[in-house]
Amino acid sequence: MRASELGIDDIGAAVETGAVPPGDRIDELLDAAYHRALTHVEGTVADYIPILAAADPEGFGICVVDVDGGGHEVGDTRHAFSIQSISKAFVYALLCDAVGHEAVFDLVGVNNTGLAFNSVVAIELNDGHPMNPMVNAGALATTALMPGNTAEEKWDAVRTGLSRFAGRELAVDEEVYRSEAATNHRNRAIAQLLESYGRIRTDPLDVVDVYTRQCALLVDAHDLAVMAATLADGGVNPVTGDQVVSADVCRDTLAMLTASGLYERSGEWLFEIGLPGKSGVAGGLITVAPGKVGIGSYAPRLDSAGNSVRGQVATAYLSRALGLNIFASDSHYSGRTHE
Repeated sequence: MRASELGIDDIGAAVETGAVPPGDRIDELLDAAYHRALTHVEGTVADYIPILAAADPEGFGICVVDVDGGGHEVGDTRHAFSIQSISKAFVYALLCDAVGHEAVFDLVGVNNTGLAFNSVVAIELNDGHPMNPMVNAGALATTALMPGNTAEEKWDAVRTGLSRFAGRELAVDEEVYRSEAATNHRNRAIAQLLESYGRIRTDPLDVVDVYTRQCALLVDAHDLAVMAATLADGGVNPVTGDQVVSADVCRDTLAMLTASGLYERSGEWLFEIGLPGKSGVAGGLITVAPGKVGIGSYAPRLDSAGNSVRGQVATAYLSRALGLNIFASDSHYSGRTHE
């Protein structure tokens, strides 16, 4: 979305290189971001997975968690929904932590495809290389590489790891899982195509099943903010104190999100908002301000690329008003003394 569509033309971009403002100021700006985003009714609820079409299009909540564990939230922040593609970021981090930077770089890749998240063409155009872990092909390859000799062992590693990021035990929404399992024909085709190129070396249908369960894990906006804040704080969950992954893994994951977290709209997101982020088609969105805060939101109306409209609008406001944009700078020339 462009600045004019995000409604931030009137917001000056603050530049903050240190800590975020005090809590009462965050609360004030969060409330302003929420009410700005409420005026946006464009976008549609995802319906290619039947159960997602039942979501209330007016549902909306946004939460900010800082690296000290402080929370700020407004709206439907405790409404549970399925994590969907946001899980890709955290499974990628877990895999990097398990097998290392170079192995994941070689096997999964880091470059944006510029095509839709479920594109088959992108695989063929790149000789079977999934290109990056934020599209479905790369996510399936990532899940296939998770530690474990069986599908159940891999699933346990995924569920346990994502629960540590959230700071609580996460459970699968069985209704969402069944709905997705009955309709995930394209993901099955992608997995089998990756197998034909040697990118998946286990049963591709088992991989799709683990991935489907992964996407059906239930979270809320507060969970997402905690998970994002864990990436912001070098892999330490700011609520539990658990070192979930290393700081180096967080760096790799945030670089990946910066390049590809919002699919083919990642460049627009980076240009306007300037932060690593990841969306999911159930309406979830995470944003990470390294060393500062994690932002989690829920709003199921999506743009044509599958990204939450209200989530983008609210996050754009907070990025500017809180001085979170990692590319923002200001001149200190006027404060210098020159002879």
